[in-house]
Amino acid sequence: MNAVLHPEFPLPHDKLGRPLHDLRLSVIEACNFRCPYCMPAERVPDDYGFDAATRMSFDEIETLVRGFVRLGVSKLRLTGGEPLLRKRLPELVARLAAIPGIDDLAVTTNGSLLAAQAQALRDAGLRRITVSLDALDPALFRELSGGRGNVDGVLAGIAAAEAAGFTAIKLNCVVQRGVNDGEVRRLLEHFRGSGHVVRFIEYMDVGTCNGWRRERVMPSAELRDAIHARWPLRPLDPQYRGEVASRYAFVDGGGEIGFVSSVSEPFCGDCHRARVSADGKLYTCLFAADGHDLRASLAQGEGALVDRVAGIWSRRADRYSELRGSSASSRKHVEMYLIGG
Repeated sequence: MNAVLHPEFPLPHDKLGRPLHDLRLSVIEACNFRCPYCMPAERVPDDYGFDAATRMSFDEIETLVRGFVRLGVSKLRLTGGEPLLRKRLPELVARLAAIPGIDDLAVTTNGSLLAAQAQALRDAGLRRITVSLDALDPALFRELSGGRGNVDGVLAGIAAAEAAGFTAIKLNCVVQRGVNDGEVRRLLEHFRGSGHVVRFIEYMDVGTCNGWRRERVMPSAELRDAIHARWPLRPLDPQYRGEVASRYAFVDGGGEIGFVSSVSEPFCGDCHRARVSADGKLYTCLFAADGHDLRASLAQGEGALVDRVAGIWSRRADRYSELRGSSASSRKHVEMYLIGG
């Protein structure tokens, strides 16, 4: 679709032949949770990320997204931090939803503020929602949110999203062995048959402050086998090239689940995602060490931004998950809360 919109511009591919199709755009660095694997309270102060002067304006964001569409992006996901903390977010969603070429507009949220905003976001043109939900047990949920979260509030947000017309909500659970692996069955019992999709994500070594240890990783294959023994599963075909989750359906018709296996089954070869932080830095990999500042190009307009991003993408050769553990991967990683995972 985008090639038709902009036939005069050769769509860029990186050094491994991967196109640019998806953009994950952080709209704010702040978060009201302090999840230990992302933004631990002992490392990140409560007031972090609330300085509006450092983040891109709505005008800058719109120019940026229009430029990325010219380069082949059709899928846009708004992230944070916690994106629902961004003031007037439905106004921004409406502006982005109106951009020709954006076929899929989604938000990833912790769900705590969703009840009050779901209808406005739907009315503005948001098409999909992903909610991070690592536990249903109230005490464990509160612990995993750094003592900030209330699972009943998140469930109320999901209910409000349903009432607003959102279907097939994705529910992301980062599974850590010995921490919340006991919540897997509880989550499935709660959401099976709801039409929503629970996705289990391997605990990844994102950033530098989450205390990652490989022994806490529960490989997706192990988890899948355990679920299959209780509720038989059958594999589903990917919905598009580069889909990060392996999809499975319950044989009894109970719905769909997914597994994201960056540690045990790297999928770098088909990665066509770019990530832009709230302050306008482009990261070409979730595990990148540094970003490329786009603010100067943005100030010059859409054309300058397109040239800048095309040049960066054409030099991209990231494949961290395939190199994990090698000397080539032993470097600092950007913090997950800066680029939304």
